[in-house]
Amino acid sequence: MCLIVFAWKLIPCTPIVFAGNRDEFYDRPAAAADWWQDNPKIYAGRDLQSGGTWLGMTTVDGADSLTIKFAAITNIRAPSEKREDAPSRGELVANYLKSDLSAQEYIASIRDTVADYNGFNLLIGDKEDLIWFSNRNLDDVRNGQPLPPGIYGISNASLDTPWPKVVRTKAEFASMICQRAPVDAYFEVLANTTPAPDCRLPDTGVSFEMERLLSSPCIVSPNYGTRVSTVVKVHKDYPAEFNEKLLR
Repeated sequence: MCLIVFAWKLIPCTPIVFAGNRDEFYDRPAAAADWWQDNPKIYAGRDLQSGGTWLGMTTVDGADSLTIKFAAITNIRAPSEKREDAPSRGELVANYLKSDLSAQEYIASIRDTVADYNGFNLLIGDKEDLIWFSNRNLDDVRNGQPLPPGIYGISNASLDTPWPKVVRTKAEFASMICQRAPVDAYFEVLANTTPAPDCRLPDTGVSFEMERLLSSPCIVSPNYGTRVSTVVKVHKDYPAEFNEKLLR
């Protein structure tokens, strides 16, 4: 994914409220969120090119049972560091969902190999613990950063980096949480195509025109943009709500 905002343990019966956009080239094949035939406890979209996913969850007994694990990933934008031979970052989400490991155990199991991947932010956990982990600041969060209750945002930089679209979307998302807004309201926030003012654009190593294009929460261009928007609510005592809107 390329933009996610989420509330963690702010609503007593709903520990996770999550909204996010996946941006990708339009010609990269992908499947909509569904139960995986080769692992029926996983509910997630799927990258049909490399087999991983950008967002998913697991349950015990299918659609009517409680969520056990939750995971999402964003890429870190660093074009000068990109390696074409790096493994797909989507496998980090898929492998966590397939495993029987806790979030901390999983991070320990991958820590020595994460330098092989291009930059990423990994968000993994369950209804009790949620951890942010990145391979671009291993000295600071070598074991991941357990998150206290709050509202967070991640785009293509570190956790809560104040890029305009992160700041804007977090503020609107917080308002939705306070209002206990319906799902459609979250999708409206995610559909915002207004770019940031030029004076507030970050410098991430791409052209000025590309910075402007990528600065809106929802990206539209001829060959790259927001492919899917997702709103997830993980409840403590009843099944999760996983809402997806396919755009391209």
